[in-house]
Amino acid sequence: MDLKLKGKVAMVAASSKGLGYGIAQVLAQEGASLSIGSRTEKDIEAAAEKLRNETGVQVLANVLDSSNPQSIQNWTDSTLKEFGGIDKLVVNAGGPPTGKFEDFSDEDWQAAFELNLFSAVRMIRAALPSMRERGGGSVLTVTSMSVKEPIDVLILSNVMRSGVTSLIKSLSKQLAADNIRLNNLMPGRINTDRVRSLDALNSEKQGVSIEKIQEVNHTNIPLGRYGTIEEFGRCGAFLLSDAASYITGSSLAVDGGVLKTVW
Repeated sequence: MDLKLKGKVAMVAASSKGLGYGIAQVLAQEGASLSIGSRTEKDIEAAAEKLRNETGVQVLANVLDSSNPQSIQNWTDSTLKEFGGIDKLVVNAGGPPTGKFEDFSDEDWQAAFELNLFSAVRMIRAALPSMRERGGGSVLTVTSMSVKEPIDVLILSNVMRSGVTSLIKSLSKQLAADNIRLNNLMPGRINTDRVRSLDALNSEKQGVSIEKIQEVNHTNIPLGRYGTIEEFGRCGAFLLSDAASYITGSSLAVDGGVLKTVW
């Protein structure tokens, strides 16, 4: 299927590796020009160079702190200066610390809010004027399957990413008249650094090997394995593209069948 992304301009946050990189990679393969951002200059420059070499598309690398409003605005301004407009936006940020309710202070909650919820507000707000000028666009947020079934040790993520889901549902109604679609992508266990770190944490807590933790996790996934960033990226590129032109305000699980809810 031709996703008709050639010539489109896509901003992808937190894309030096992991889920964000998976989406950026497929968008580049489909011919989109990219503006990618991440905290570490060395990592995002390396990701940009790899994407350029593999696909030949134009890739702009930016240092981006998703919890910092000026950093988000600088990223947007840099993209507009380089490409002249924005067609696609991927809202993404690293996860807040793991732990239980009693583990976190007011400062921890505020930091999670800035990183995971307010970053979505700021990124979308910054990109909207250009999308309106260009006659439409699409926004995709990377949330988590925990917005459907909360995960015990991820309370900060559970709460903030659920807020993002509500934001996207609300905006999907408000911005439909502008031909701007907004959707959420809910990863399950995708083989990323974040998931590997959670496996290591559980390994230490339970006193068993990481391989044993992964083996148990595989048995709880109907498809029997972790997903890859490439599989996740293909789902993201589809939702961003005009191939999904009648989908807005939706949340798609990419979890190998783990979620038990029918909603």
